[in-house]
Amino acid sequence: MKITLSVIKADIGGWVGHSSTHPEVVAAVKEFVDTKVADGTLIDADILTCGDDIAIVMTHTHGVDAEVVHKLAWDAFETGTKVAKKLKLYGAGQDLLAEAFSGNIKGLGPGVAEMEFEERPSEPVIVFFADKTEPAAWNLPLYEMFADPMKTAGLVIDPKMHQGFTFEVLDLIEGKKVKISCPEELYDLLALIGTTSRYAVKAVYRNYDGEIAAVASTQRLNYIAGKYVGKDDPVLIVRAQSGFPAVGEILEPFANPWIVAGWMRGSHNGPLMPVSFEDARPSRFDGPPRVIGAGYQIAEGKLIGPADMFYDPAFDKARQIANEMAYMMRRHGAFEPHRLPPEELEYTTLPKVLEKLKDRWEEEKQEQLSEDKQREQGEVE
Repeated sequence: MKITLSVIKADIGGWVGHSSTHPEVVAAVKEFVDTKVADGTLIDADILTCGDDIAIVMTHTHGVDAEVVHKLAWDAFETGTKVAKKLKLYGAGQDLLAEAFSGNIKGLGPGVAEMEFEERPSEPVIVFFADKTEPAAWNLPLYEMFADPMKTAGLVIDPKMHQGFTFEVLDLIEGKKVKISCPEELYDLLALIGTTSRYAVKAVYRNYDGEIAAVASTQRLNYIAGKYVGKDDPVLIVRAQSGFPAVGEILEPFANPWIVAGWMRGSHNGPLMPVSFEDARPSRFDGPPRVIGAGYQIAEGKLIGPADMFYDPAFDKARQIANEMAYMMRRHGAFEPHRLPPEELEYTTLPKVLEKLKDRWEEEKQEQLSEDKQREQGEVE
């Protein structure tokens, strides 16, 4: 059975501040989406939350970029926004950047990850959902899942994986994309995706047969809005088992937290902490950034789940390390490397500060060396 799995997320109001979602807002979104399952528009749907963001997980047969699916997600978020505004939640409707839907939700604010595939006899998938970070946060784990044999043993011993995977990389600034095949072009891949401020992995395909393996949301709110309106809080879909990495191999990268951009006001670096659904409520300095893993078995298009993949004491050490990293980064306060470099703060209030000070800069007079000193350095004969 060929199905489409779509995950569309948005921040439509935080409770309290940017830390969580209000149950009434989530209920309003769910109630609307459930009507679309009941009338047959969708096969099945589920609602996930991470921090102040809501994601709608949907299965259907309309294909990728289907207007009917994108429109229902937009309408669901608008329904939730009405509740958020009634409750005076913070940033109510902030990811709905347009006044009305216009055919495709991409470019209107919400993040989108979709893939179409023939359902296998057993179809396990994991939906990762992060808060307080950006799309390139997935670069490192996707590399380790699909290109690093030290993390994914299947790359060595599974015949269907042994030929490697092709990464589709997006240039977030110029809007261009390139496909890079691994392992033969592995170093080319790392040369790009290590620059997380510019390049993000959009999708991964299996070289054996070109089958879709993973897809991520890559929408950048700042570029769309032209100002800071919140971090992108990306979603990622990864298929597991039978020619793809095993569930344990997909989760393994998250056992070692890494630094991502985002956190407070989207302007700071901090560790991405893997947490259970219950702990996906970032509050310390609006963070540190969080990620949940929702596991599903898909059966005739139905979503069997979700299983809380990080609700496991084996990830306690990762959370401890992430907290230690958070303390280390917070020690820097307003200084880099905790605060992002200037080019990454283009859409924050920093340009306004620089504008205010622009007429107060003075040329610094360079100290002139004495003739004797210049002679010592060989500058005067």
